[in-house]
Amino acid sequence: MSPTWALALHGGAGAIAERAYKAEEEHMAALLDQGAAMLARGVSALDVVTEMACELEASGLHVAGKGAAPNAAGVVELDASVMDGATRAAGAVAALQGFISPVRVARGVMEKTSHVLLAGPGACAFARDQGFDRVDDPKTYYVAAESGLPGAGTIGAVALDANGKLAAATSTGGLHGKMPGRVGDTPIIGAGCWADERAAVSCTGIGEYFMRVNAAADVSARIAYAGQSLEQASAAVIDDVRRLGGYGGLIAVDVKGNVTAPFASQGMKRGLASSAGLREVKTF
Repeated sequence: MSPTWALALHGGAGAIAERAYKAEEEHMAALLDQGAAMLARGVSALDVVTEMACELEASGLHVAGKGAAPNAAGVVELDASVMDGATRAAGAVAALQGFISPVRVARGVMEKTSHVLLAGPGACAFARDQGFDRVDDPKTYYVAAESGLPGAGTIGAVALDANGKLAAATSTGGLHGKMPGRVGDTPIIGAGCWADERAAVSCTGIGEYFMRVNAAADVSARIAYAGQSLEQASAAVIDDVRRLGGYGGLIAVDVKGNVTAPFASQGMKRGLASSAGLREVKTF
């Protein structure tokens, strides 16, 4: 009997119908196949989501990593998080400046410190001391990918591996022209990223609303306390965001190998795959 695994990726909610997303979809399709192959041969969920998030950051196709845009002061500040569902170990960085892969730095926080979240100068000092790859020239490195709507380019990955373990990773450059120091849901464990023994979740959209409903962790809580399915729980969380006046979406997988990607926006760049034969790459 072949092992059960599942994978979902996103490149942000807020895609607009007037724009084509061929490059984003082609890149995500290739990445989805790569991640699926990794899971099929037994690579851990944590390693897969880290690798997928790093590739999405490096692509310059989303408002994360290379594609991030500057804040109101002209400075690129990056947020990221990662969580291992088997242990609930987590790491995150906020308002990080000048490093190529914020999600790798977030994983470093998880594995090399006793903390969960490092922010601003402290996050930068940690990344520098640990030797993470730096951006040589911010003025030429960041491509400020078009997003159509503010904050529409957060990236994320969630996975279930062949050993039944779950993990999630999320990374963003945040809102275009945001106030310096503004932090959204992405590095907030429970709001923009969550993984436990039931589900792994990565969120995208206007982060203030996702923080107000503790979106990512609430998916798992609804499964545990209300007996909802992954699909029901995820849809209910996005309904909460919509009810408050926000927009966005999420990707989620559960320990049974179910995958879902609800959103309240015109579109959400996403790729879904599983050992049950699911393979889907869509924006709308």
